[in-house]
Amino acid sequence: MDIVMFLAPFSLGLGLMALGAFWWSLRSRQYDDPAGDAARILVDDPEDRPAA
Repeated sequence: MDIVMFLAPFSLGLGLMALGAFWWSLRSRQYDDPAGDAARILVDDPEDRPAA
């Protein structure tokens, strides 16, 4: 029973830290991609080609 009293707050703390990290990533616009992967793959960029 003593381990539950330790693990319950520990797991809640880890969950809150994960939620805070996710919230930070949303607020710092980590998921914004104006060009988009779907459009970027169609662009023929010569810099992306391997050297001959």
